[in-house]
Amino acid sequence: MTEDDAPAGAGDDAPFDIVPVDAIRDGRATDAYFDRTVATLEHAGKNPRVVAEVTADQFPTGEFEVFAGVKDAAHLLTGIPVDVDAMREGRLFDGGPVLRIEGDYLDFARYETSLLGFLSHASGCATNAVRARRAAPDSQVLSFGARHVHPSIAAMVERSAFVAGLDGVSHVAGAEVLGREASGTMPHALLIAFGRGNQEAAWAAFDEAVDESVPRVALCDTYSDEKDETLRAATVLGDALDSVRLDTTSSRRGDFRHIVREVRWELDLRGYEHVGIFVSGGLGPADLRELRDDVAGFGVGGFVSNADPVDFALDIVERDGEPCAKRGKLSGAKQVYRTRDGAHHVGLADRPGPTDGERLLEPLLRDGELVREFDIDDAARRAAADAEQVDF
Repeated sequence: MTEDDAPAGAGDDAPFDIVPVDAIRDGRATDAYFDRTVATLEHAGKNPRVVAEVTADQFPTGEFEVFAGVKDAAHLLTGIPVDVDAMREGRLFDGGPVLRIEGDYLDFARYETSLLGFLSHASGCATNAVRARRAAPDSQVLSFGARHVHPSIAAMVERSAFVAGLDGVSHVAGAEVLGREASGTMPHALLIAFGRGNQEAAWAAFDEAVDESVPRVALCDTYSDEKDETLRAATVLGDALDSVRLDTTSSRRGDFRHIVREVRWELDLRGYEHVGIFVSGGLGPADLRELRDDVAGFGVGGFVSNADPVDFALDIVERDGEPCAKRGKLSGAKQVYRTRDGAHHVGLADRPGPTDGERLLEPLLRDGELVREFDIDDAARRAAADAEQVDF
């Protein structure tokens, strides 16, 4: 491509390095070798009817993951003359296909890269979010990780968090995309802007300025000891104080649980039993399990947003009605099942499955038309029920 051929706004003249939506829709958001494949097949006059499956593991391994990203995947393929079956959003899976496409190969070849990206990244985030949810099932858990990812995918991270059953998200635009409202109160920058020794003024100004629907959660670890700042915030805000947040950096944390319990003791001693303790800062499931009996809620960041994507691949398993597959993959169209004991089973789609098995691959598109609706709350209920059934 010469400079004259480059798309408008390309290169260093583009304001942001974001692939535009129309590039995803028309198949340009692809790996170059798919363009070469399409050119070669068209040159040779070949366009086989295929069945292709998206899988991570061929057989169950005992390690369940959470299926997410299916809404984006469905809209990617809408309008293309293919039939697609897929698991429901929020389902837990362990081996075998999560999505199956049947159609003429050239109709969807260029979409493989985007399809896998939609499913892989969201499923990784949702899986870790369920791990966090399960680590503190009775606590409030919020997604604080949008700052760790490119802003163009913040809504994906936040949707994955909601699918996993987290209670809220921090990213304003990401929440708006999902029809939700973002959660959050104050950063250290607010306290620092008022200056050392003026924390009371910062907490009071926040209380005066911010809409009364926003919980009064005072950040209490900016300049001095967590206990000291907590008691000062409680003195200033009194009954209006909903919670305190401890975001103590790991280098100063020591025994974090002891700090939390000390703060709780001092609050209760002075009659502030109504004030909850909220903690954040590089937390993962082990931290949530350790602290959940002593705190009201958690902000979980990079553990969710920086999750490793699920290593999905798309493989052709039938060509013109005949089973086929590359080495290491299983030929033939498949179905996956959940049995009442929580086990995950993989079998051929045209043969009977387990007698008590629920078929997990369900119609998603028929001849390019979407035949399923999406609801985040339904997906969250599904993820919670599945996680319980399979003892995730």
